[in-house]
Amino acid sequence: MIKFNFDVNDNNEIINYKNRGMTLEKEINDSNDYYLENSIALIYKKATPINIVKCQNNKIIEAYFESKSTTDYNGLYKGKYLDFEAKSTNSKTSFPLKNIKDNQVLHAKRVILHGGISFFIIEFALLNKYFILPSKSLFEFIKNNSTSSIPLSYFLKNAYEIKRGFMPPLDYLNVLKLHLDNF
Repeated sequence: MIKFNFDVNDNNEIINYKNRGMTLEKEINDSNDYYLENSIALIYKKATPINIVKCQNNKIIEAYFESKSTTDYNGLYKGKYLDFEAKSTNSKTSFPLKNIKDNQVLHAKRVILHGGISFFIIEFALLNKYFILPSKSLFEFIKNNSTSSIPLSYFLKNAYEIKRGFMPPLDYLNVLKLHLDNF
């Protein structure tokens, strides 16, 4: 079976999944640069650890992942350790739980256990909506539901919407600051 990186939406427009999430990542990276330049926070994208097996002419020819990655970002904000994952979906009604790996859930639990702040930034790309979902809310959903996806209605009740702006483009720290006690 051939697997394509695109689909067709309700309006017969082609949706390319090849770089899904890259726009969200860029918006978060630009926001993190803004936070750094303005001494608001120190947050970085984590590199996935790889082991290089073969190099030729300064080009990696063969490599493999050393270990499963944890989450996308970590850093410091107001003396608190932050750790979060960014995910995007093209669904208008729900977020598929298969997009979150078991090791990411375990890592989020460990961050909370040690007093850190753990959350997920979820983008509903076709709705142009962004949410901070506290990891504790994710755990609660998984514990109390047997469905394979989180409905948008759960985000509207249990997550915090992030409004887009100019600089930073995705001011997630402003939302976090307002609801810090819930993390």
